[in-house]
Amino acid sequence: MNDPAVARTESARLRQKQDQEQEQERERRRRPRRRATAAVLVRAALIATGLVTVYYVLPLDGRSTSRTSALLACGLLLVFVIFWWEVRAIANSPYPRLKAVEALAATLVLFLLLFAGTYYLLEHSTPGSFSEPLTKTDSLYFTLTTFTTVGYGDVTPRTQTGRVLTMVQMVGGLLLVGVAARILAGAVQAGLRRRGREPSDDFASRPED
Repeated sequence: MNDPAVARTESARLRQKQDQEQEQERERRRRPRRRATAAVLVRAALIATGLVTVYYVLPLDGRSTSRTSALLACGLLLVFVIFWWEVRAIANSPYPRLKAVEALAATLVLFLLLFAGTYYLLEHSTPGSFSEPLTKTDSLYFTLTTFTTVGYGDVTPRTQTGRVLTMVQMVGGLLLVGVAARILAGAVQAGLRRRGREPSDDFASRPED
């Protein structure tokens, strides 16, 4: 007859071994997600740093108001094209939520720098367009305060063109926060469904081969 104490000990050891194997399997599945998360954060930081560096290094010469407006229109079209490409990439990505973070970072930084460059060009092509002369840092500062709706009032547009461009940025910011965020969320859900996961799974993923 088997000793009940020995049987309980063996059963406990078996459960412990199974628990260890399950934990090892979970850890094995988490590793690809951790690497993907780190890669996305690094890429997002590099993209933001690269775009800001280009903004400061690129020689922005004074242009006419019409050419500045045309440059803004082309830039906004470029932002839209990049954003749409990112949405398609999210739906096909093995990590849709992480890809969405990267896409949002790239789109937001490009959007802000585009308007900062436009304000800088406007001030240098038409001096007096703002309440004070703008450096590139001043232009970026004004862009950020407008986007975040802080509006300290120390830098303000004074010409009709400056005010129109500021209103365009306000509307674009609302669309970026509202409509674009909703589109990104839809792309994430589509990507999760494509991989056979529920949209509520928080960064759940199968390990990559």
